[in-house]
Formats: sequence, C-alpha cells, structure tokens
Amino acid sequence: MTGQLGDAWRHCIGAGRFELALRRDYQDSLALLQREIGFRHIRQHGLFSAGAGVHRPYEYGGERRVLHSFTYVDQVVDMYLELGIRPFVELGFMPPGLASGDQTVFWWRGNVTPPSDRAEWAALVRGTVAHLVDRYGLDEVRGWPIEVWNEPDLKDFWQHADQDAYHDLYEVTAHAVKDVDAGLQVGGPALSPGADDGWLPRFAEFVAARGVPIDFVSRHAYTSGPAQHVPFGVHQTLAPAATLLEQFAAPGRQLAGTALEGLPVHITEFNSSYRPDNPVHDTAFHAAYLAPVVAAAGDLVDSFSYWTFCDVFEEAGVPAALFHGGFGLLTHRQIRKPTFHLYAFLARMGGEVLARADDHLVTRDGTGRVTVLAWAAGQGSDGHRVRLSVPVGSPAVTAYVARSSVSEEAGNAWAAWREMGSPRSPGARQLDALREASEPARRHWSAPVVDGRAELDLSLAVHEVTLVEVTAVRDETPPWWDDTRLLGGPA
Repeated sequence: MTGQLGDAWRHCIGAGRFELALRRDYQDSLALLQREIGFRHIRQHGLFSAGAGVHRPYEYGGERRVLHSFTYVDQVVDMYLELGIRPFVELGFMPPGLASGDQTVFWWRGNVTPPSDRAEWAALVRGTVAHLVDRYGLDEVRGWPIEVWNEPDLKDFWQHADQDAYHDLYEVTAHAVKDVDAGLQVGGPALSPGADDGWLPRFAEFVAARGVPIDFVSRHAYTSGPAQHVPFGVHQTLAPAATLLEQFAAPGRQLAGTALEGLPVHITEFNSSYRPDNPVHDTAFHAAYLAPVVAAAGDLVDSFSYWTFCDVFEEAGVPAALFHGGFGLLTHRQIRKPTFHLYAFLARMGGEVLARADDHLVTRDGTGRVTVLAWAAGQGSDGHRVRLSVPVGSPAVTAYVARSSVSEEAGNAWAAWREMGSPRSPGARQLDALREASEPARRHWSAPVVDGRAELDLSLAVHEVTLVEVTAVRDETPPWWDDTRLLGGPA
C-alpha cells in the first residue's frame, strides 16, 4: 500500500481545563511535547467556566451589565502561539453568572446547564471570538476550529441530555461565531462514544432545516467498560483497539445521505479508558494497544486528538501520586510514558507510505530515509517477529540502521516506579532515575544492501513498539584508514 501518511494524528491534542495552562508544569510539559512531537492544535474544557474569568456580570447605575475579561485567555493563547500550537476552541462550560441551573461536572465544577439568557450567551460568544480576531488577526483565527460544547448526549455534561436544548444552543452559538466573520470554522456536536445512532442524523436534519452554519462534525471515542472502583483509581475492561477505528468511522456512516455528508470529521477526544485515574494509561501495553490505531486512523477522519498531553489535569480531583493513571502522554515533572514515545516515533517518520500491515507501517521521507514503525500489541507472553525488505534507493553498498524501542523492559518509567515501591512523591534522585528509565532502548548496526534493498528481521518483545530508521551510507572513510591498526602495528 502506498500513499501519504498525512498529519491527522498530530492535528490536535487534548489538555486539562483552560486555566491550568497558567501553571509552570503544564507549560514545561507542552514545550517538551512541541519540541519532540509538534502538534498543530490544542483543545480543552472550561474556556467559559469560572476559573478563566471571562464572563464578569456586575451592576452599575442600577442595571445589570457584563464585562468580558480576557486576562487569562490572552496569557494562555500567547503562550500557545509561542510554542507553535494553536487553539481548537471548545465553547463551554456555562459561566456561573449566566447559568440557568446549578448542575456541575468534575471536581472543579463546570456548569452544564443552558444559558439563562440566550442573547447574553450570544454576546459572550461574539465578544470572545471578536477579541481573538482583534488580537491575533483574522487569517490566524480562521484556522482555529470552534466547537460548540462537549458531549451533550450525556446527562453529566448537558442537563437532561436534552437534544432540542442543544440544538438551540448550537444555533445561537454558530450564528454568533459567523457574525464575527463568515470564514471562521464552527462545528459540533462533540458526541460521546455512547451516543445513539440517531443523535447525529437528527442534528444534521436540524441544521439543514434551519440553515444553521456548520463547517465540521466532531465526536469522541473510548473503548473501556464500566469503572471498577478502588481507592484513588479504577480498573476497566477494554474492547479491542479496532473498536476505536469503528467509532472513528461512525460519523461518516451516520451522515451518509444527509446534508452534512462529506464534511470534515474531527475526533476531538480519544483514548482507551475515559477515566483519568486508570493505570492502563501509564503502561507499555497502552502504547502497543494504540499503535495500530494511530498508524491507520488518518484514512478515516480529518483528525483524532489524544486525550491528553500531560497529567496536569484535575477532573477527578488533585492526583494523589506521580503515576496515578492520568490521561497524559507525560506525567507531572515531564516523565515520558510509553505512549509518548509512540507519538514521538511517528513524528520521526516520513510522509510517503510504502507499506502497511496489522503490525507495522513503513514510510519514506524526501531524503530517501526509510522508517518502520512496528508493534507487538497482543496480551500473550510470546514475542513477535516482523521481517521486511526495504528499498534503500541509492547505489549504496550498506545502510545505517538505527532502532529505538519501548516495551515492558525499556522506556517504561511506570514499571520502574512500581519497582521503587510506588512512591507518591518521588525525591530528586528518584525522579532522575524515572527519567532515565523512560528513555527508549537504542541500538544501531550496518546492513548490507543487495539490489537496492536492505533486509530487516525484527524481533519484538511483548508490548513492544519500535522505530527503525534505515539510511543509505555514503562512505567517506579516507583511503589510508585501516581498522586493524587501531592500536598501532605495521601497514
């Protein structure tokens, strides 16, 4: 199979609620992420929640008035742009001063009720988007997708999971966005994996009948079963990873024949477990489990956003230990998890797909360097073998082969932490040891090139994810060099 790998996998990454971006640990983690991987957009909840301080009602002259304050918004977005990442704007949750009820979600209490005043909500959306355009420029903000709410099909995230009320919210919000500029991207409905098959078609029917603007469709994907609670954590069964790909494909299938058929589809959250306290997120198993998904999903959707980039995240409360099953690719203090390396490996691959199979992906970049991403995703104790013949594409006699791997034994800081006795607050020496343990295993060798191809025989341990880079050798060894004389001796 040939074609282009594309960048759907790096289009967006998830993050903790908006004001957490003001913290040093969050910013240091994002800087590391951007250096080693480089995502295009970042999405998070809580832009309009109390902690971001945008909606500020007050009284003056005996009248209710509202100040739109962007003190924190500007600091966060400025930081994002400095790091080369742009917002994927989620409009939510409801500001306390505009809420019609007191139902909240998460430890930090995001309000999930409709607005008490439709016009005031529209003014909030219009004022926020206009401020972003004024500060960052219309051409810039036209590239930021704007998503209306989060999982309105769930009672926890939208009062009564009232679809008609969500349609009303979407309509007023989409028009408010387009009032600022018709070229801005607006969409939704950010459905949960559990949304019934009729939710999205009904939404499509509504926006078509009412002529409501929509530029993209969004939903979420997770594979975990009900939470089996233990103190400060959960365990869950997982469906096969291919279930994620089935969920990614669902919007296209459900919208076939509707007015929204063919619109871009963004998976604005995905992971195995939907819980931020499930230890599976920290493991080598997790990287191997998701490898076939991130390698293939770009053929199904326009983007799929891993939830989340780091463990600076407090939906279930302040984490009680360094490793606590958080969603992040990084723990607090920037310790890389195995799934971080899955993404970092992908970032080093070329854009041209040469081959794809159930256990590997082969690409080539513009210099002719060939890269192989391979994985052993089974849960058994046996290893796995991948044999490949890759084109070197030059008259070289040899190729330089470099291999980086994470597995149960390598690049697995969680395993090292468990061996330390699971210290809740590791000291400086322990943190250094964990960072060292998080590094992939690396090796290199010279491979002969025969008829323009190099042979690879890769043995993978259980739950291993490996990246192999193959580069043609241009031999510049001087003619007088003799390896046999390294320690002196006759010519």
